[in-house]
Amino acid sequence: MARAPHLLNRRSAPIASDRSPFAAVAGEGALLLGGGRALLLQLADPRVAAGVARHSAFATDPLKRLTGTLTYLYVLAFGTEAEIARVARSVGGAHRGVQGADPVAYDARDVDLQLWVAATLYESTVAMHELFVRPLSEAEADLTYAESARIGTALGMPAAAWPADRDAFAGEWERMLGGLEVSDEARSVAGALMRPTAVPRVAHLIMPVIRLLTAGMLPPELRAGYGIRWTPRHQLRYERAIRRIRAVYRVLPHRFRTLPARLTLRRFRATL
Repeated sequence: MARAPHLLNRRSAPIASDRSPFAAVAGEGALLLGGGRALLLQLADPRVAAGVARHSAFATDPLKRLTGTLTYLYVLAFGTEAEIARVARSVGGAHRGVQGADPVAYDARDVDLQLWVAATLYESTVAMHELFVRPLSEAEADLTYAESARIGTALGMPAAAWPADRDAFAGEWERMLGGLEVSDEARSVAGALMRPTAVPRVAHLIMPVIRLLTAGMLPPELRAGYGIRWTPRHQLRYERAIRRIRAVYRVLPHRFRTLPARLTLRRFRATL
């Protein structure tokens, strides 16, 4: 079976590699490196960009959507049914008022938009795993794909909206990519995300690398749509960064690689 296209009960026990394939993939800290890419892919749909620009606090807290998305994914992977229901209600409640009609009609509860957002999260998660951890076997990839439907269905997306298998997803992914158009609102929101001001100092230190990785992982057409300058020198720097990060990441202890997931879950559970 062809792979999808890539660029390449409350638990107190530590996150371990013997969990479900979806949990094993989502629990890797490398997922963080694809967060910007997933968000810029989402924003390239003008309906998503309009909703985010008009109903979120990107100007004052540009990382809120990213941290919220990570919490959602980690709870889906490692939470209890009650925890999943709670985080889904929270996200669904935040989406309830996200709708409008001028100049583009949008509704965060629209099935097509739910599918697009879920698809970007699934595709980016697997892409980061294959880029920085290791390629998935065919069996792992099939199981991860099937389980990833919950990214959308937990929010009310009909299960039938998720393509039947990875081959069907590949075709749907290409179709959705072909319908994207980076709007002025998308460029504005992306600018706030990629050059945040109200963040810890350490974030400013790593943002040049994050911007490089994010730009390099985007399809060339979207990179151009966001007005990102990309030269052969940028490509060389990007490829060098990928090699270095991969070399370091693969020798890190598993417990360290899953630290972001454990800390995020701990913060979430502290609010219960």
